[in-house]
Amino acid sequence: LIVTLYGVSPSDAEESFRSFMKQYDGKRSSKDGGIFIDNATIKSISGNNTIDIYGKAIGKKGDAEITFVVAFDLGGAFLNSAEHKDQFKIAEDIVKEFAVKATKEAIEAELKTAQKAQEKLEDDQKSLVKDKQNLEGDIIDYRTKITKAENDISKNKSEQEKKKSEIEAQKKVVEAI
Repeated sequence: LIVTLYGVSPSDAEESFRSFMKQYDGKRSSKDGGIFIDNATIKSISGNNTIDIYGKAIGKKGDAEITFVVAFDLGGAFLNSAEHKDQFKIAEDIVKEFAVKATKEAIEAELKTAQKAQEKLEDDQKSLVKDKQNLEGDIIDYRTKITKAENDISKNKSEQEKKKSEIEAQKKVVEAI
């Protein structure tokens, strides 16, 4: 059976398949660049007998989609649609369930990453808003300081004139003495 998985790397697909197959017991291992499930129990396919299941992802990391191939070894023949119509339909449902689960997991991971990026952008936006408020506050403070300094300059000019008058008066006193 062959399915197409979207947004999933081959290694993630195989790890997802390994995890998905836990429900059927059997010993899970990596074999020849794929996943091998030894002595799995799927009663609806093989009754009380165990079966071996092979899964392999075909594609490379970064591909938008990969192909995942699953084979069911019944112990004397591989499951096929010509000889095992009923069991094949069950196997199709199992593989479809896996494909949906793997794709959902990939989409959820992508969503989580996108949400984190969005949260960072929102935090950056909040920081920029706060910086703008601080800068506007600085402008108001600087304007207040400028106005005060201008008033102080005017006051200083009048005080200088007053001191000049006092100096002139004192000069006359000194001259008189």
